[in-house]
Amino acid sequence: MISIILALIAGLSDLLSGLVPFYYKLRESHTRYIIAFAAGTMLGAVFFEMLPELKPADFIFLALGFFSFYLLERLTMIHSCGESECVAEAHRIGWLPVLGMASDNIIDGVGIAIAYLINPATGIMVALAVIVHEIPQGLTTTILLKRAEYGKLKIFLALAVESILYPIGASLAFLVPNALNTAFLAFVTGDFLYISASDLLPDAHKQFNVKVILTVLLGSLAILVLEFFIKG
Repeated sequence: MISIILALIAGLSDLLSGLVPFYYKLRESHTRYIIAFAAGTMLGAVFFEMLPELKPADFIFLALGFFSFYLLERLTMIHSCGESECVAEAHRIGWLPVLGMASDNIIDGVGIAIAYLINPATGIMVALAVIVHEIPQGLTTTILLKRAEYGKLKIFLALAVESILYPIGASLAFLVPNALNTAFLAFVTGDFLYISASDLLPDAHKQFNVKVILTVLLGSLAILVLEFFIKG
């Protein structure tokens, strides 16, 4: 039950952040720091929480998760971008990237629940990383669809669908046999590793900025500090 609540919070993070561009014009510098912190928290979750829970036999699933999301992103051009960077050359405009992000959300929901079943502290850390990561994703969804001249209602519906898929994914996780829990966690770890290292970090570092580097490190440090307090 707790894992589903965590997944609901992740969905709300996606939905609420997606509403921001309707009422506030984001500066590129703002989104860059958000993306950098999100990358740091995801990498922190990978290295400090998720990888230690895996078995050697699970690493083939880690590679599978990494390359699956590499192919998914190349086909749909999903995930983050600053408002001035969301151009047709970089991100295809329309419903295809939204569908790509939606499929990613189901996997994130599964990941939250599986991680919580394996270790509640790990589940909380994974959920926090997902919640932070959904801020640039929600922003991206709205920016892309606004550029495609979709109305507010259609954009809100897209955000709502994206958001509800987190608890749906978390619910589906309970159908996974316990023997496969760490294999699924490895797959999600590959997803996190790809998104953070190959998508978020390059977006954050389009220009050299020491503050952005420090923000990435701060995101990772935040996970490490929270782990210390939770595991006590």
